Amino acid sequence: MPIPSNTRTLRFVLLAFFSVIVLYKIFESGYYPKTHLPSVDSIAKEQAQNAKSGFEDTNLKELAQDIAKGPRAKAAFITLARNSDVWDIAKSIQQVEDRFNRRFHYDWVFLNDNPFDDQFKRVTSNLVSGKAFYGHIPKEHWSFPDWIDQERAAKTREIMREKKIIYGDSISYRHMCRFESGFFFRHELLKDYDYYWRVEPGIQLFCDINYDPFIFMKDHNKKYGFTLSLREYESTIETLWKTVKDFIKEHPEHIAKDNSMNFISEDNGHSYNLCHFWSNFEIGDLNFWRSKAYMDFFEHLDKAGGFFYERWGDAPVHSIAASLFLPKDQIHFFNDIAYRHNPFTHCPTTEEDRFKGRCSCTPSDNFDWKGYSCTSKFFEINGIAKPEGYQNQT
Repeated sequence: MPIPSNTRTLRFVLLAFFSVIVLYKIFESGYYPKTHLPSVDSIAKEQAQNAKSGFEDTNLKELAQDIAKGPRAKAAFITLARNSDVWDIAKSIQQVEDRFNRRFHYDWVFLNDNPFDDQFKRVTSNLVSGKAFYGHIPKEHWSFPDWIDQERAAKTREIMREKKIIYGDSISYRHMCRFESGFFFRHELLKDYDYYWRVEPGIQLFCDINYDPFIFMKDHNKKYGFTLSLREYESTIETLWKTVKDFIKEHPEHIAKDNSMNFISEDNGHSYNLCHFWSNFEIGDLNFWRSKAYMDFFEHLDKAGGFFYERWGDAPVHSIAASLFLPKDQIHFFNDIAYRHNPFTHCPTTEEDRFKGRCSCTPSDNFDWKGYSCTSKFFEINGIAKPEGYQNQT
């Protein structure tokens, strides 16, 4: 017999009532977590607290607060690179920016014997915190001078190739060495700068640099700064020292009192001991290279032809010039700038110095006190005490 419609309605009402009661008990029991929508007052309070704590726009505020206060030198980073070096120089830039320049925002000057392509400019300009400038090297600064005997130069390259001398058969390497020796500081893009820091593709920095090396150079009247020193391949510079001695005889007026002759010679200038500052890292005074003493020196070397008839490097050229034309107290060893250019590393010797700079270098990799390094010589001629524990790194 069919159920009356009013009975069905009563059953539905009772079922709904009991369902509501069950659901209420479940929620009240805490089986599901209770949620509360925030009030307008609580939202306002949280925003005020965030603003007070600097939570809002964190990145911009941190960047602004992290910029170092104080004066800036007329200085720039200088990089000689090709378009194919883009990813290696990107790594170098990131190292320098993270460890130093993000707080100082110095400019970068990139130089190339060919025009930079759009990718190189996009990648590098995105990484630097200062302004980026891109320059082309004039042909006369990256070519054979008129007085070079091309046949003689080619014969030298062939002999060095047979002897497997590093870069011995390379023409471009010789152009680079000559450019870095005598022309980089004359480039149009550098005319408004007084100081430079040379940065090459693929280098590493291991310590924070919490002061301004350019201002340090300026305030302490330093003209040339280095981190690594070593001995040159003698087979690449066989007549360099004879050419230097000829210059000294012709221009005794350029030789500084209290110079560093004893850094580059064991016998008061009779011979060259091959010591040089490794010039892939340099922090220096551009006006030293622009000086009459250095310009006369470079012209003398250039006319001799050794950049092409042998394989004179910019490192011994710069080092000999700094050692002869500067008082020795104007050359500075940047112990606190831990640096690597394959295959050599400078890492501060003491744990105290490494911790001070939050350094990540491996102490046993430090080249300073190894037999092929000249840093011990630099310490000795300047009367600088070697750091505690250096014997453990020889």
